[in-house]
Amino acid sequence: MTWKALVHLYKEGYVRAIGVSNFQIHHLKQVIEDTGVVPAVNQVEYHPELAQKELLAFTRENNIQLEAWSPLMQGKLDHPVLTQLAAKYGKSPAQIVLRWDIQNGVVTIPKSVTEHRIRENANIFDFELSTDDIALVDSLNENKRIGPDPDHVTF
Repeated sequence: MTWKALVHLYKEGYVRAIGVSNFQIHHLKQVIEDTGVVPAVNQVEYHPELAQKELLAFTRENNIQLEAWSPLMQGKLDHPVLTQLAAKYGKSPAQIVLRWDIQNGVVTIPKSVTEHRIRENANIFDFELSTDDIALVDSLNENKRIGPDPDHVTF
């Protein structure tokens, strides 16, 4: 119902783009089939331990921008691969993860209230991860969620 209300606002010209949050592929297919409108963005939990490669591929194929929430795994960045890459590039583990997001085409807006971390999080455009290093970060995927599974949420 909410999606149909958003579609109405979109078709009437009240908004220029509409999106969804925590939609899996089958959810996206359903709203597109029901209304003929493709969401502009899908905000999902996305980080090295939950890379959601199939969802990322589907959103790319359907021109839906994937946006990450909890991209820094709530600060749990002490994984050896991330610390190794941080040392290699002279960056922090957080910067490695955020750069991985960017190079995967995922919009990422990390949350912090600490000025130092906010500045550090923004300083990710002066380096690029190699293809091999992207694969290393990809290898951390465990399909491990921090938040609830969108297919098993109770309201």
